[in-house]
Amino acid sequence: MQTKLSIIIPCYNEGKLISRVLENILQTKLDHNLEKEIIVVNDGSTDTSADAINSFCNKGLPVIAIHQSKNMGKGSAIRTALQKVTGNIIVIQDADLEYDPDDYTRLIGPIVEGHADVVYGSRFMGSGPHRVLFFFHTIGNKFLTFLSNVFTGLNLTDMETGYKMFKTDVLKQINLKEDRFGFEPEVTAKVSRVKNIRVYEVGIAYYGRTYADGKKIKWTDGLYAIWCILKYNIFSRK
Repeated sequence: MQTKLSIIIPCYNEGKLISRVLENILQTKLDHNLEKEIIVVNDGSTDTSADAINSFCNKGLPVIAIHQSKNMGKGSAIRTALQKVTGNIIVIQDADLEYDPDDYTRLIGPIVEGHADVVYGSRFMGSGPHRVLFFFHTIGNKFLTFLSNVFTGLNLTDMETGYKMFKTDVLKQINLKEDRFGFEPEVTAKVSRVKNIRVYEVGIAYYGRTYADGKKIKWTDGLYAIWCILKYNIFSRK
């Protein structure tokens, strides 16, 4: 059976970058003879994102575009895209240039070789270029990962990574509820409770952005992530 990688791209106000992200994905060569399916969700953008996405579709390029009338958040965009997925494997791709599609092959390897059901791309495992940026963001990410690990029993190094890859049947069996950045701790908590789940990590490159470059996540999102870790590991486990 032909294996297909479905690439889900939530996009909010990334009109300056989304075209380059789509070009990079289209040009990325996949090992293991994988086919690509690209699903981009324009999440109520108020800039030129919609026009940039539509220009790709109008060229007949293999991009499925979904336009949401208002901004609902990353988690909501992922749930919307899941309704269109036809691939055997799913990867989440941010609509900026922080993550490199050339790392898909590293992520895919443990799955297609029969070792993993879920693979996280870690920014802290020392593989590939890593832009030196915010010290307290790094401390925050490591704290959130530690707290998540305490409850899930996993030994991840980067729970908050934007690169998460799943066998499609694994992700579709999870009842996802979070609309925004709470997706990361929620999906990690729920993945950890899937029977006989096999979770791997691989090192990836990370080309981080500053707030001047358009980075959107705030310190309040970190506080909400703490709540989501507690919520989905203790109070709401379904």
